[in-house]
Amino acid sequence: MQKFKATLEIIGINPFVFVPQQILNVIFMQAKRNKGPIPVCGAINGKKYKQTLVKYSGEWRLYINTTMLPNSPKKISENIEVAIQFDTKVRTVIPHPKLVTALKKHKDAKKIFDNLPRPGQKKSSATFQI
Repeated sequence: MQKFKATLEIIGINPFVFVPQQILNVIFMQAKRNKGPIPVCGAINGKKYKQTLVKYSGEWRLYINTTMLPNSPKKISENIEVAIQFDTKVRTVIPHPKLVTALKKHKDAKKIFDNLPRPGQKKSSATFQI
């Protein structure tokens, strides 16, 4: 597990920290890639988290949500302690059985669902209710 201290910043409404390049290099090596979202886990100020490391506007960022750090939007400019590593656990979202049934029944809806980008499919699968 790699550790560093960082200043909590914000872009739009999203608190985040930059991950130092030498730590990014270790994560890229562990993940065997340096593109696309990369699953990571670790701790923020000692509290465990699971998150996805993403590149936005040319910079790799670890977004800090309120589950990871309570009241994080109010803690902008504070220094936090971050532990991070590549998360080797498979992260699979299993669609709700009602979603599967509904998509089988409604071919037009299935076509639209299949054309959603992966994150949209995952979000729809996780939040679907009938």
